[in-house]
Amino acid sequence: MDKAVRKLVTVAIEAHRIDPKLHRVLAEQIPRTGQLKDVEAFNREVHVLVRTYLESRRNEMRKIDPALATFICVSAIEAVAHNTVLNHAEMLTEKTVRTLVDETTRMVVGYLR
Repeated sequence: MDKAVRKLVTVAIEAHRIDPKLHRVLAEQIPRTGQLKDVEAFNREVHVLVRTYLESRRNEMRKIDPALATFICVSAIEAVAHNTVLNHAEMLTEKTVRTLVDETTRMVVGYLR
C-alpha cells in the first residue's frame, strides 16, 4: 500500500508541476466556461480506480467505509498537489517535492491503517 500511495502522490504532484501557469489558468477558467464535465468525468475515473485498489487491500486497512476512504485520500492528495503548485510553486525544489511526497504518503497511509 505504501508504494501505491507514494506513486499516486508523486504522479499528482508531478502532473501539477508540468506547467503551473497553465494549471492556474485552467483552474480559474474552466469553471467559468461551464466545461467541467470532462474534469468531473476524469475525477470519477480516479475515484473508481482508487476505490477499487482500496477494496482489494481491505485486509491491510482499518475498518472504514471504502467510499469515504476514497474521498478523503483523493481529496487530500489533490489538495496538497494543487495548493502547492498554485500557491507555493517557488518552494518546489526537488528536495521539497520529496518531502511533500513523503509526508503526504505518511498521512494517507496512516489514515488508512
